[in-house]
Amino acid sequence: MKKSKLLLTCLTVLLSLSMLAACGGNNTPSNTNGGKGENQAANKGGDATDAKKKYAIIFKNTGNPYGEKQMEGFKNAVEELGYEAILKAPDQPTAEAQIGMIEELISQKVDVIAIAANDPDALQPALKKAMNQGIKVLSLDSAVNAASRMVHVNQADPERIGRTLIQGVSEMIGGEGEIAILSATSQATNQNTWIEWMKKELEDSKYSKIKLVKVAYGDDLRDKSVSETEALLKSYPNLKGIIAPTTVGIAAAGKVLTDKGLKGKVQLTGLGLPSEMAEYIESGVCQWMYLWNPIDVGYLSGFAADALVKGTISGKVGDKLTAGKLGEKEVVKDGDGSQIMLGDPFKFDASNIAEWKGVY
Repeated sequence: MKKSKLLLTCLTVLLSLSMLAACGGNNTPSNTNGGKGENQAANKGGDATDAKKKYAIIFKNTGNPYGEKQMEGFKNAVEELGYEAILKAPDQPTAEAQIGMIEELISQKVDVIAIAANDPDALQPALKKAMNQGIKVLSLDSAVNAASRMVHVNQADPERIGRTLIQGVSEMIGGEGEIAILSATSQATNQNTWIEWMKKELEDSKYSKIKLVKVAYGDDLRDKSVSETEALLKSYPNLKGIIAPTTVGIAAAGKVLTDKGLKGKVQLTGLGLPSEMAEYIESGVCQWMYLWNPIDVGYLSGFAADALVKGTISGKVGDKLTAGKLGEKEVVKDGDGSQIMLGDPFKFDASNIAEWKGVY
């Protein structure tokens, strides 16, 4: 009996020692993995703290292919830099919905907020709050006012976009007739700026036989853009051309003109995604349209965000940054603020749409 008790005691001691050894053994691989994580961060040009940086982007609304491509480009840049990308967009294109997302990102203590604004001024209190807490803020595509951001990333020169669209529709309709504009939201800063330049271009005497009859707003929603196009055609039976400086709007207008058999009777141009507009260009409903690469807009914004975080730029005119595959970019003046310009708009027509429709 005593031998049994002694044997049991020995077994208990041995079991305890084994458990302690096992616990100590589990700690070693955990520490090794932690060290490997630090090495991976170092290989990407940062340290363990850098690897945890969070760069957020807020687009105007969900269900917008153009916005999805912009966010894709932003994510590509941020992950190329070795950080975490947070992609957000509200269901509806309203300032109120974006304000809620800004507040959420502030509470998450992100390093950057990049935003394509639904309103130039309404976001100011929320964005200033973010900047006051050390979060870097920039706008892209659709700007917020200069007090609400450090820099804006612009897809192309607004004057050249506006004037080019009028020149294009004028050529299509033979220099005379009624035209209408199908825009996004009435508060969209980029749309409104382009429209102002369209109106300035129309002041030239060579457009004296062209009349702008209406600026309609489809709010970058497919169904509403379809309804607004149908309303234009009903209200203006002599309408000769539609300019839609929004990817959602131009695709919606293309569908309406196709369904109603108005090819050649009402001309269509604007800013569209090649993947969405290929069928209308190939059918002749839209002879040509323009755009830049929205992926590159987001990509440039990701590198601009990183430069703001690292302090290599502050948003001051004359600052320069290297934006990955896009090369060197310079911060230039933009009214009361500053901006980084991507490049000129590109013309898509029957000669090149096939090669671009599979790209974006």
